[in-house]
Amino acid sequence: MIESLPQDLPSYFADAETSYPDSLFVIFGVCYDKTSTFRKGSRHGPEAIRTASWNFESYNLLTKVNFKNLPVHDYGNILLDESCSPSEMVQTVNTVAERFMKDGKVPILLGGEHSISPAVIHAFPKTTAVISLDAHLDFREDFKGERNNHACTIRRISDHIPVDHILVCGVRSAEKQEYDEATDLGLEIIDSVTIHKKGTEPILSAVQRKLSQKDIYLTIDIDAVDPGFAPGTGTPEPFGMIPFHILTLIDSIADRLIGFDVVEVSPAYDHGETAMLAAKLVRYGIERIAQKKGLV
Repeated sequence: MIESLPQDLPSYFADAETSYPDSLFVIFGVCYDKTSTFRKGSRHGPEAIRTASWNFESYNLLTKVNFKNLPVHDYGNILLDESCSPSEMVQTVNTVAERFMKDGKVPILLGGEHSISPAVIHAFPKTTAVISLDAHLDFREDFKGERNNHACTIRRISDHIPVDHILVCGVRSAEKQEYDEATDLGLEIIDSVTIHKKGTEPILSAVQRKLSQKDIYLTIDIDAVDPGFAPGTGTPEPFGMIPFHILTLIDSIADRLIGFDVVEVSPAYDHGETAMLAAKLVRYGIERIAQKKGLV
């Protein structure tokens, strides 16, 4: 974090001051990066995103929504022991996510590495659709002997959600066998070059064709965004998406979004710009969902 940041900022996400019982949206963090393989540090992501959230006005000119008026609760971070294994992390996070689902909440996850996301998604019905924004395919069966590695995220999601209900966008990195297995199984992949050339139209067309009428969970690995915009991540990959691509996608699916996450923010590797982007995406996503639900 930047040393000149104010030291008296509250520890919760800005304006998320509704009590848990009265909330609809529940923000929670998972400070975990045990399987990170290039640059560790995403365990500090949730706190960096919360700090960055205090940079913004409560009123958003883009959405015409005052975040202060929304029923948002910051649950804090799920407590994990330092010795917690990936499988234990998944079980703990899944238990908490199931509680949120039972209580009728819209979960908003702050990460932490991407291996956290399947634990939340497994709390949703199998009929849920998943859109993943990621520079990497993450479809390995295991990596370095660990099935819950961050490189196995989409594979673990597909253990619960059928492959034809999953759409992976922004990809520009994959191992050959991993890519062949994913395409053989019918996983639809929209790479970042296609998005660069055609904008979000291929994504929106795929959503209409594959995921029409389905509830959607959106998982955003911040490395989907070009590192020129978001350098503070564990495995940066050049030639990525731009932030406005994500806003356009959120606008198009907000009426069906039942939860989302922003993960892989590693604040040690930039000057706060990645956490700023992540915090703004969180605010924007909540605001658009609230609009579609008629809360504003």
